[in-house]
This record gives sequence, C-alpha cells and structure tokens, in this order.
Amino acid sequence: MKKSISIWSFYGNWSLEQKLHLAKEAGFAGFEIDLSEDGPLNLQSTTADLKTIRALADKCGVTLSGVATGLYWGANACSADPAVRQKAATILQKQIESAAALGVDAILVVPGAVGVDFIPGGEVVPYHLAYQRAQDFIKSALPVAEKAKVTLCVENVWNKFLLIPLEMKALIDGFGSDRVGSYFDVGNTLATGYPEHWIAALGSRIKRVHFKDYRRAVGTVDGFCDLLSGDVNWPAVVAELRTVGYQGWLTAEMIPPVPFYKHCPEVLIHNTSRAMDAILGRKAS
Repeated sequence: MKKSISIWSFYGNWSLEQKLHLAKEAGFAGFEIDLSEDGPLNLQSTTADLKTIRALADKCGVTLSGVATGLYWGANACSADPAVRQKAATILQKQIESAAALGVDAILVVPGAVGVDFIPGGEVVPYHLAYQRAQDFIKSALPVAEKAKVTLCVENVWNKFLLIPLEMKALIDGFGSDRVGSYFDVGNTLATGYPEHWIAALGSRIKRVHFKDYRRAVGTVDGFCDLLSGDVNWPAVVAELRTVGYQGWLTAEMIPPVPFYKHCPEVLIHNTSRAMDAILGRKAS
C-alpha cells in the first residue's frame, strides 16, 4: 500500500508546486489533486494546463494518485432539477478527461445526495429517486470512463445515501464494469458504523482509500481529527485491507491546517506522514 495525501490537507495560499514539494519532503509518494472552481485544475483547464500540472508533479518526484472534487456539493447529481444534474454530469466529464490527461486511473465520485446537513437549505431528495438518478448519472458516464481507462470510484460521504456497505456493493455490482468501484473513506463511516466491516464487505471493489480519523463523541463534522487521535480502530482497518488484498493508494484527507495549525501549517503534513507510517507498521519517513 502506498502513501498519498490530498491537496485539501494543505494551506490554501501555497502554490501547487509548494504543496507537491512538501508532500515529497514529508514522505508521500502520491498526491491527490482536485477539480475546483479556481484552483490549478478547474473546469476551464486546457490540455496545456494539464500538461503543466503533470510535468510539475514529475519534477517534484510525486505521482498524481487521484482526481477528487468538492464541486458535487453544489451540483447534486440526484437533484430534481435537470439543470443541476447536467452540471454534475459536466463535472464528472471534466474529471474523467483530466484524469486521463494526467495519467491518473481513478477519480472520486459523489453520485448525488439525499440530503446534506452542512449545506443550509439544501435540497432533500426522496431516497428511491436518488438511487435511480445516481445509477443514471454513473451509467451515462461509464462508456467515456471505460474508453479513457479511468475508474469511477464512488465515495461514502455524509450525504444520507448509500448508508451501509451492502448497498454500496449492490450499486457498484449493478453496473457490471471494472470501471466502477469504491473510494472507501475510513473516517466517514465512524458516525454510524465500523470501517473494518465496510472493507470486508466491499473487498476487491475498493480502488482507492481515504485515511481520516473521527471522534464519535463530537457527532458533527467537527469530530474529524488528526490520524491516531480519534476512534478508528487502525489495526483492524489495516488488517482487513490486507485480508482483502488491497495494495493501492492510501490518501490522507485531513482537515485544512488553518486555523488548527495556524502558525506552522506544514507540521500537519509531516505529522500525518508519521502517523500513517505508524499505522502501517513502518519506520518513519
């Protein structure tokens, strides 16, 4: 299993080159970039822009391990509004195209939401309609993903949807394609379940893994915390990943370093790398 870190873990004002250099310095082999409104990779990025990003990663000695995005929170693929669903489809299309150009074989996909507590006034979608629309959303993009050899990795997130691993398993299996898999987020399961149970149920469907920790007693998004400081049973998680034969990227997705690391935000990156080494039973990088 290989260590990676999400771009969301870094101080926002740093340049992409600074983030890549710090990731390498801290001992990460991989770096997950995101598709955003105004970041280095965005909806208007050209082929030349993508070549520049890939060259920069190569220069820094870091592999681009995935393409995530937070744009789905503003474009619910399960919305009753066709225009909103089309916006989500446009985001997914751009992720696929960008991943292919960057040499990345998997992307993070949020296939819609039933409801999102941390978005005030957000749309609430009937569960059965959300499931149907999520299926349509992924199915429509699948031919492009298969041609580009990019896997659509459905993440378990706080969207009141796909609440148990057996439901996630059924959704993935329903497409009958190796280009649909799971982006399993360890910390996101803690509020309602146990990550080791999800891993056992999903097995080889897991194509990417996010490492996060969480304190159940908090009960809100404020419960996410530094690795090894929450309630994740890390020995059980790692043991189950090894049992199912997972050998891919483990990507740390940490809370933004400011304000929690407001004086030395780079310390979060180094601490996260050391924590991952400890979790995996390795000597510190």
